[in-house]
Amino acid sequence: MRRTVVPLPLFGLLLAVAAAQPNKDDWDIYSFHINSTVTSRYATTVITSRVANRMDESKEIEFHVQIPKNAFISKFRMFIDGQVYDGVVKTKEQAQQQYTDAVSRGQSAGIVSSVGRTMEEFKTSVNVAAHKKVTFELTYEELLKRTHGKYEMQIHARPMKLVKDFKVDVHIYEKAGISFIDVKGGLSTKALANAITKTHQDKQAWVNFSPTEDQQKSCDSCGEEGMNGDLVIVYDVNRDNGLGDIKTSAGYFVHHFAPSDLPRISKNVVFVIDQSGSMHGKKMEQTRTALLHILNDLAEDDFFGLISFDAEIIHWKRELVQATSANLEIAKVFARNIRDRGSTDINAAVLEGARMLNAHPREGSASILILLTDGDPTSGVTNLETIQSNVKQAIADKFPLYCLGFGFDVNFEFLEKMSLQNNGVARRIYQDSDADLQLKGFYEEVATPLLTDVTMIYVGGANLTQTNFSQYYNGSEIVVAGEIIDNNIETFIPQVVAISTERRVKTFNTNTSVDSSTGTVADGFLQRVWAYLTVKQLLEKQLLLSGSDKEKVKQEALELSLKYSFVTPLTSMVVTKPEGENTEVLHKPKEGEAPQLQLHSKWHPLQGPSFTGSTYVLDYDESDDIGVHSAPIVDHAYDLPVDDVELEAVMPTSVSVTHRFLLKTKNLSLPLCFEISGAMILKLLHHPSKELYVNGELDSETNGGFSKIFIHAGSDQHIEVDPNGCNVRRGQTATQLTTNDPVTTGSITVTRHGNNKFSIAVEDMRLVILVHEKDGNKFLWPVLLQKPSANNTDGVLALEPADYEEVESSPSTKLRIKGRVTDVTRSTAADYSIVKPVLLDCWLTSSVDVLDKPLNDYIAPQL
Repeated sequence: MRRTVVPLPLFGLLLAVAAAQPNKDDWDIYSFHINSTVTSRYATTVITSRVANRMDESKEIEFHVQIPKNAFISKFRMFIDGQVYDGVVKTKEQAQQQYTDAVSRGQSAGIVSSVGRTMEEFKTSVNVAAHKKVTFELTYEELLKRTHGKYEMQIHARPMKLVKDFKVDVHIYEKAGISFIDVKGGLSTKALANAITKTHQDKQAWVNFSPTEDQQKSCDSCGEEGMNGDLVIVYDVNRDNGLGDIKTSAGYFVHHFAPSDLPRISKNVVFVIDQSGSMHGKKMEQTRTALLHILNDLAEDDFFGLISFDAEIIHWKRELVQATSANLEIAKVFARNIRDRGSTDINAAVLEGARMLNAHPREGSASILILLTDGDPTSGVTNLETIQSNVKQAIADKFPLYCLGFGFDVNFEFLEKMSLQNNGVARRIYQDSDADLQLKGFYEEVATPLLTDVTMIYVGGANLTQTNFSQYYNGSEIVVAGEIIDNNIETFIPQVVAISTERRVKTFNTNTSVDSSTGTVADGFLQRVWAYLTVKQLLEKQLLLSGSDKEKVKQEALELSLKYSFVTPLTSMVVTKPEGENTEVLHKPKEGEAPQLQLHSKWHPLQGPSFTGSTYVLDYDESDDIGVHSAPIVDHAYDLPVDDVELEAVMPTSVSVTHRFLLKTKNLSLPLCFEISGAMILKLLHHPSKELYVNGELDSETNGGFSKIFIHAGSDQHIEVDPNGCNVRRGQTATQLTTNDPVTTGSITVTRHGNNKFSIAVEDMRLVILVHEKDGNKFLWPVLLQKPSANNTDGVLALEPADYEEVESSPSTKLRIKGRVTDVTRSTAADYSIVKPVLLDCWLTSSVDVLDKPLNDYIAPQL
């Protein structure tokens, strides 16, 4: 039996990667529709994709499913040869058992999930018989969040293939009336202008996007393989300054409260900025840039404080000062001179920020504490629960704490819990070219308080979502849902009580009974909105609890998730398929969570030892980290034609472990990857003029990674790192790192960060070594944060970014690399340069095409 693998690229929410395309018309997506209905800011989206296999043999079609992070998948179906195969939402334990049962029967099974900046990605695949068709149908639901005075709905389109019948249809109905609607994003260009139609009639709006095949090739980031970009639909609704927009139906209500014509409340804000060594380079530069913009935006009646910290606290002023133009100019000088150094004492810094706010109570003002950090606490109090307890006691519900986590090395769950304990939120700032804009954008969300101590009251209501809010900001929105007791609209009385400027109590109410929305919303619709909000808030609440209270809240969230078929962090969707096909389980990942890769297959000569190993990534970018990253090999083991009879006759007796490396690019979307086999010692970084040498020994086990990394500075300074610890030697003196305190010997400084990270500084070279675990085995991964200033460095960590040009996409992909045209295959790897890895796509090619010199020149004779 022969089978080839052809991943299917879908637009917006179903993406695909082509692994083998013998010719253009072997298979095609002949129809692809996205239909989204938005009612009262709640969007239900159905994606229907119809695919035909035009070959004389079956094909395994792999689907990548992308949805907004805020959404829950609620349905997935496949229609094959007159049969319907439904995805079923189950508890994680039940889903895992089904996965295990499939493995025990010798079937293939997979669990795959990952997180991006605004989207989550899920994968599934199915075998499509020769000359047969398959229809895929995905449904997901999300409540659109209002920020900066508007709602945004994102649709990501990355075709990788042209589609004859491609449509995106969005219908929006808002009872309050739609004030404006716009279409933005990378696909909203002049070349595609006549493919987009927009209609707006009072309470309704329609957006249609229907590009022709030629247009799918004509936008800025488009090509022969179709579109690659975003459609972002932006709108807002008409508002009054009363109670807001309330909808009721079938015993449930949803209340949107967002008054805008209110005087702003002056604020007291303290910025607590991490300046530890890990903030070096671009992160520190972007933080300074964002601070300067934020200081410019402060109103003159605001008061502010500015703290930077490492192991010590550095004050601009010890007390809050008014945001006069003179004070702001002096503060900008302080901001421009913040420099990275030392370790991280989060506890002392946040407590000092809280002290400053507590020491400056102002009648009629709103206080805000904002923390920006990129790592874990490494000095002072380092116990996370102790820090959280100290901060909660210091703030005492007087003001919100907002935690911004820069990058993926930060313990985001720690920041999230600390924020929620103090009426705030945590936000990840992605280490990218626009990080300063992300920081400024977050500040703008909380820059203009309009109300404090907001209490939402519902006489005749029950099972309410959150009703108390510390502050309401201009451009945002408060949403509450619940049940109406006995469905009695006459006795249901909503009211809002809050504090406005100058400590005045402001009451929002209605003098008439609330109108029923019967006829304007579908039966059960408001109930689903209530369930969605309730599950979201219960998942946050359980982070703050422990013991039986935590289990009770988790159980409540689980029962609602199962009842309404939501794929949440507590449930999974089991994707059922035709008999003999893979069983797959789709999880909803947490923010920043690594992809969960569990792959188990029937043993096969080409799916056994010869394809187990590790994948490696080499990357360097002026604005990014540099490192070697490991990942399980997933794709290429299944991308080859397999003939059972022939291969059994040539089964290898022993095959060395295969290691895969990935070299990032500076401006192109996909990195390059290549493979080497066997255990060896690699030159990671050699700097002869400074007598600096970093070598790593590749693991000979199938878990991969580096088993040891040695660093030599001069003839008598040495660092030895393995997964169990770190030794620093100078001459005959050796020091074992057992605490988080920095150890300095000669020109070397080493800091241990818990059990999974070591930071090493040698003059102007900065290196981080991460400890990862896979299948119970630990391995090392080096990340070069700062190259030595001299230009005579050598080694795999010193490789420059890849540069290539795609010259052909069919029947196979060809790239021009260093002037040579070579065939490449699309595959994946996990980026292990971060604490919680994410999957990356790459073009697989030969090491000859990528390395600057022969592979033997990168091999060291000894550690």
